[in-house]
Amino acid sequence: MLDRLTSMEVFAQAVRCGSLSGAARVVGISPTMATKHVNALEDRLGVKLVHRTTRQITLTDAGRRYLDSVEKLLADLARADATAAAERDEVEGVLRVTVPVSFGIREIAPLLPELADLYPRLTIDLGISDAKVDMVAEGWDVAVRIGHNPDDTSVARKLAPCRLLVAAAPSYLAARGIPRTVAALSEHECLSYTLSSHLERGRWRFGKDGRITVPVSGRLRAGNGDILVAAALAGQGVIYQPSFLLGEHLRAGRLVALRLDHPPAEIPGVYAAYPATRRAPAKVRAFIDFMATRFGSPPPWDRDLEFQKS
Repeated sequence: MLDRLTSMEVFAQAVRCGSLSGAARVVGISPTMATKHVNALEDRLGVKLVHRTTRQITLTDAGRRYLDSVEKLLADLARADATAAAERDEVEGVLRVTVPVSFGIREIAPLLPELADLYPRLTIDLGISDAKVDMVAEGWDVAVRIGHNPDDTSVARKLAPCRLLVAAAPSYLAARGIPRTVAALSEHECLSYTLSSHLERGRWRFGKDGRITVPVSGRLRAGNGDILVAAALAGQGVIYQPSFLLGEHLRAGRLVALRLDHPPAEIPGVYAAYPATRRAPAKVRAFIDFMATRFGSPPPWDRDLEFQKS
């Protein structure tokens, strides 16, 4: 009988990597054995967790719900391991962390004083960039990313969910009308983010699986979300960005969330990753545990938003 915990780890890694072969490389087993582990889970549960093709896997509805529980269980086990290891590992030294620009400034930086108080022998070297980094080559201990797309060179842990929302300023909607369908967005000024697979240049994705695509255009494109938020607040167009960027403006009424005929695309969330080639030292575990605890679910930026009540 296959070990259930290993099967859960293989399942979670397969979702993160997008394939069973990628999960096999991360866990250190053969692709055939990885397939057996996922099959064993499905047989035990009596439900189908994933749809498989030769190139990728996608979650079923049952698989999506099961993944949430599995990730929580694995995170709890990781915390238990970290607590035990802390008896012999000190949280000290320099921790090099790379974070996205807007998220790093808004959500990570305000928490660093508290982290410093908890671990007075720890020094944080914070890098801010939206570009993909090579952690090993560039010497980063941890990379925090939105919609993390892991590969077999890193181990990732989810810190918080991340939701996309479509919004516009009241002044823009008064002048141009309120779009009711995703197709109607093609007739509007759309503020495009250039560094996202879901919000790629000239095309926005909708639906849980992101398969509904809509051609969009506008006179402003940028590789930074705050620039697009400033333009949206000025009534320059429709914005499609994560809730951590839009939440405060939605709560204040400066922006209005649009209800369309298809939901925004789902993105994996906020992840912290570290190189798979090394055992995570105490300073890495301490940083990841701290951030995961402070963000929680729902994270601070989603609280009191309307979709939390629906």
